[in-house]
Amino acid sequence: MNHLDLISACREDWDAYTQHTFVQQLGQATLKPHCFLHYLKQDFLFLKQYARAYALAIYKARTFTEMRYALNSVYQLLDSEIAHHIQYCQQWQLTEADLETEVEDFGTVAYTRYVLDAGMRGDIVELYAALAPCALGYAEIGRHLLADNSIDLSNHPYASWITLYSDNEFQQGVTKTIEHLDHLLAEIDINSQRGQDITMVFNTATRMEIAFWQQGLNA
Repeated sequence: MNHLDLISACREDWDAYTQHTFVQQLGQATLKPHCFLHYLKQDFLFLKQYARAYALAIYKARTFTEMRYALNSVYQLLDSEIAHHIQYCQQWQLTEADLETEVEDFGTVAYTRYVLDAGMRGDIVELYAALAPCALGYAEIGRHLLADNSIDLSNHPYASWITLYSDNEFQQGVTKTIEHLDHLLAEIDINSQRGQDITMVFNTATRMEIAFWQQGLNA
């Protein structure tokens, strides 16, 4: 099995995630600023737990190669993505201190603790299956928004967000994530109990992504 099998197995939820109303409104610049700001704050808190999950992957790893891969992901999150997120939030008059003191919304708690729980209960494959929908989905969303001819980024309030997730650096990073995930999944039959368990983890994390968008929309 591979990542495409996981997406196909939860196609309805995957489309609801990657084509969510929040995403559509963001692309069309009709998303209310306070909804976007709520999302930004919660996404910062999400990334903190995401980094913890990759740290857990070091513990779950059985080889030095897997440890190095997970460690590099932690560094990328802490030194690049989270730092970029903080810098980006400054454009919206949000400081790192503001973000650190923000209270986690219910959807943020549910999603991030599910990922950590999946990793604690399962092995490294299940942990990466729980982590995968975030990166894979954002890459797909970024590509689709950039390719949408109805979106004019020249005077767009969320242009930098679209640019971030559609640019080559992020897309190439996700390509490496996919290659790693496919390597882990290669010897697993999707129709086996093991395959079904991993698929369920991926599907549940995808549904958590839907809820994460929705909490931003409901802010």
